[in-house]
Amino acid sequence: MKNLQNNHILLLCVACIAIFFVNLDALYVNIMEARNFATAREMLTDGNWLLTTLNGEPRYQKPPLPTWLSAISGAFFGIKSVTAMRLPAALVTLLLVLTTYKFTVKFSKNRTLAFVGSLILSTSFYIVFSGRNGQWDIFTHAFMMVCIYQLYLFFTVETLKYQRILIAALFFGASFMSKGPVSLYALLLPFLIAYGGTFKYKNIKSRIFPLLTFIVISLVLSGWWYWYTYTFDPEAVAEITSRETSNWTGYNVRPFYYYWSFFIQSGVWTIPAFIGLLYPYLKNRVSDKKGYVFTFLWTMASVVLLSVIPEKKSRYLLPVLIPLALNTAYYIEYLFLKFAELKDKRETIPVYFNFGLIAFIGIIFPIGGYLFLKDALTGYWVWFILLSIALASVGIFIFGKLLRKKMRAVFFGTIVFIAVIMCIGMPMAKALTINPEYKSLAKLNDWQAANNGISVYEYSFFTPELIWDYGKPIPVILNFGTKKLPSENTFGVLVAEDDVKDFKKMFREYSVEKIERYDMNANAPGSRTHKTRLWRDLYKVTSVPSEQYR
Repeated sequence: MKNLQNNHILLLCVACIAIFFVNLDALYVNIMEARNFATAREMLTDGNWLLTTLNGEPRYQKPPLPTWLSAISGAFFGIKSVTAMRLPAALVTLLLVLTTYKFTVKFSKNRTLAFVGSLILSTSFYIVFSGRNGQWDIFTHAFMMVCIYQLYLFFTVETLKYQRILIAALFFGASFMSKGPVSLYALLLPFLIAYGGTFKYKNIKSRIFPLLTFIVISLVLSGWWYWYTYTFDPEAVAEITSRETSNWTGYNVRPFYYYWSFFIQSGVWTIPAFIGLLYPYLKNRVSDKKGYVFTFLWTMASVVLLSVIPEKKSRYLLPVLIPLALNTAYYIEYLFLKFAELKDKRETIPVYFNFGLIAFIGIIFPIGGYLFLKDALTGYWVWFILLSIALASVGIFIFGKLLRKKMRAVFFGTIVFIAVIMCIGMPMAKALTINPEYKSLAKLNDWQAANNGISVYEYSFFTPELIWDYGKPIPVILNFGTKKLPSENTFGVLVAEDDVKDFKKMFREYSVEKIERYDMNANAPGSRTHKTRLWRDLYKVTSVPSEQYR
């Protein structure tokens, strides 16, 4: 048993399987995933592996490595399988967690700290969200973390310099091929700043030529796809670049301080993460002041650099959560060692509140969950009962250990709490789908089959989730100002709410018949989260003039 407790790699793998690999198909595909998955499908069906497309149109906004991985997974396990399409993200998150553990062991010489930090990372809210979603962010930062680990070894070990630098360059290129320079700016550059400010760069002269090798290989691996698209489709690249550039300065622009509540993205670790950032309080309490300074500087440098960029979104904080988890681990380790001795309520109350709240949620879930979900539990009663028993049991365990100030048990109980939600709670996610008008766009294929394979078009724009659900590209009649009318005498048109008036005006001399509404919103019309972009009205249009025009 003791050997199992000390086998951190195995325990991290078990935790990651429970958190990232189980019930991968529980949630509906979101807009970011839909772009990736539809592009992956078009790679397999149309062979667009390099000149990538979405709905048959050039899609060069993001490099293709994550999409290649989704396409390969889909080829093996089924292109219609959401689990298959999300599997690469789960695998790369496991890589991130294990690399973070190995890296932390190296710089801290503290396996317990590394284990705690890696568990905090794997259970931080946005890491959990990204690790279960087939989008780009988790790929670019996971690959860059491998690069950082190899660079750390390169700077601190005198042997195998070229081997480490080649591996670092390979994963740098993989990071760049996942989301461009994002992780270079938000994760690697802050690391280099923090490392230089804490550990210093030593014997740098002996490392100049390997570093030059790193730069050259990284540039080649990072830039070849951009060169290829620009060479073979320059017009599309120029148009897409123009649109993306305008977004950087005019889309989702937020003030400089927008990110300064970044620690809440760690979810259940919000309060410990905040306290871990109180440098004057913690600097003389941690087991390794230099290591703590390093993670603190890394975290703050990442936040500051991200804050400089005008365009801001919460998900852009993902790279910050990596050093933040390690920084928080220093505080948790301090609680492991000293909490039983603490008398100052200013130190104990935040701990009791944070973990006591988690325990309380678990204990009251059987009642609170029933009151909230009772109208939607049909077909989910077994899962609800199992979840209620598990969460209540873990809640009681955490509460009991907290009263006895056994912080190790409280911490690991919190990890189990998250794992229980992923393993038992996620199958109930679709119980929250309470839209009685829900109708998948995949059913449009049935209508087409019943009407002699009639062609269907989008009127003015396409929604990635709808395209993914439908199963193949849908031509757009009005596409970025270009109008291309269907050549068929009879065809279908999918029309969004804002386009109905213009659509009827364009086809006023045609016979137009409203057929059906396809609504893929999880919540009913009228609710705050019901989005007009996720539904379309289908009209059947024929070029034979109606009676009033004859």
